[in-house]
Amino acid sequence: MTRVGGKKNPIWRVIVADQRSPRDGRAIETIGRYNAQTDPSEIVLDEERLNHWLARGAQPTNTVRKLMRAQGIGTAAGASATAPAADASAPAPDAAEAPESAAEASAADADTSAADASAGDASAPKDAGTPA
Repeated sequence: MTRVGGKKNPIWRVIVADQRSPRDGRAIETIGRYNAQTDPSEIVLDEERLNHWLARGAQPTNTVRKLMRAQGIGTAAGASATAPAADASAPAPDAAEAPESAAEASAADADTSAADASAGDASAPKDAGTPA
């Protein structure tokens, strides 16, 4: 969104812009406007162009997402712009299949690292100050 209008009279344009651009900087395309000072608030969004940009990977800001929800725009392209939901069909981990306790896991790791240290002398780097 970019701010237009006079002092203490904000009107917002809904724009498509590179995320690195400043708020009122260069815009790729203007796709709507928002005026909160009218009663009711004026929200005008070009749904066709909005869906076009969402399909190409544009990420709406939280404010634009709220404006979309207020206008009833939440098509499949808009849903993909939100965070992905957890997969409900995946089974929950069973308590019987839970990993070993923390003490057992650390003891197993210590045994493995001690075996690696004694067996891996050939692959371990030599100290520069130790004679061969």
